[in-house]
Amino acid sequence: MEDLLQVGAITSTHGIRGEVKVFPTTDDVNRFKKLKEVVLDTGKEKIILEIQGVKFFKQFVILKFKGMDNINDIEKYKGKSLFVTRENAVKLEKDEYFIADMIGCKVEDEDGNYLGELKDVILTGANDVYVVENEDGKELLFPAIKECVLNVDIEQRKITVHIMPGLLD
Repeated sequence: MEDLLQVGAITSTHGIRGEVKVFPTTDDVNRFKKLKEVVLDTGKEKIILEIQGVKFFKQFVILKFKGMDNINDIEKYKGKSLFVTRENAVKLEKDEYFIADMIGCKVEDEDGNYLGELKDVILTGANDVYVVENEDGKELLFPAIKECVLNVDIEQRKITVHIMPGLLD
């Protein structure tokens, strides 16, 4: 399992006082109000940044980090991802999972037939859609609804699905 979970990506600077625009990759953008720190992955190293201020603008979160008071301090981090440690992650409800933990799980039907590996989860608004790649490289799409996804076992790295009529046609 991943130790760090992505919560956003820096898209650009905001003003000249060291603030950044962050595109959130979390279900609940209000979680940024409670966060005290994030981990910035520069590609070469991971830096812990203390959050000093949080604002919201359209679909973005505007963050101000302690010690970064000028556009030059932060500009080099455009396009970089922000993460939280598992301890700072949101608490999951029953039958909720972190996408990072699900990617790579083996997917099989209720009879135990191997269908492929979970490659992605598409967030549609109504319900998520699991993207499963079979051995031929073909993508199979499964709606993340109780009638279709029967069981998710993160420990065993296995997802069991019911193939509804017409789903694979």
